Amino acid sequence: MKILIIAAHPDDEVLGMGGTMKKLSKSGNDIKVIFLSTGILARRPSNAQQKIKELRKDASGALKILGVNEIDFLDFPDNEMDLVSNLKLTKVVEKEIMSFKPHTVYVPTKYDVNVDHQAAYNSTITATRPKKNTFVKEVISFEIPSSTEWYFPNEFSPNLFVDISNEFKSKINALKKYQNEIREFPHPRSVDGLEAIAKRWGSVSGFRYAEAFSLVRKLD
Repeated sequence: MKILIIAAHPDDEVLGMGGTMKKLSKSGNDIKVIFLSTGILARRPSNAQQKIKELRKDASGALKILGVNEIDFLDFPDNEMDLVSNLKLTKVVEKEIMSFKPHTVYVPTKYDVNVDHQAAYNSTITATRPKKNTFVKEVISFEIPSSTEWYFPNEFSPNLFVDISNEFKSKINALKKYQNEIREFPHPRSVDGLEAIAKRWGSVSGFRYAEAFSLVRKLD
């Protein structure tokens, strides 16, 4: 099965669904990840291009651990994707979908404080609108720790849980590839933070470790 994961920034994919990606790749699925934003330029460092190059290298290393080799890096502005029209973003996502022809598309939840995550969701839900003979049968959203949980007063409300007890170690090893993105506990983007989140969803669903998702649309 072909699975497309749309992320706003490098590291979103590991934080939200690293264990699930590993599980899907182990099952022989064909997985592709698209990063819409550079993940760097909002900070305006003097050596921005070098930083982008380093981050993309980290992303490739992280995804290799998770069994993913198909990657597209796009260049939308970091933390400024709200300034890009939904039409422009949608056309890019549509192009990727038409090229890859996925059965399932994963995207960050819209219930998130980060404007890029919201933009990724809005463009994806538009690009995957059901049409005759569509090949996208499922759209699933995922949380991104250190961003989704701060969206008050609404919240991400999952209805799909994946057991990642055997894949949690791979998720953490992939996160460690993002040397400049990982943080110290109690930050959610830390090893201990992600373990706490995985145990929380595991306790909800009867697993030791789990990742949580929201099924946005399913066509049978």
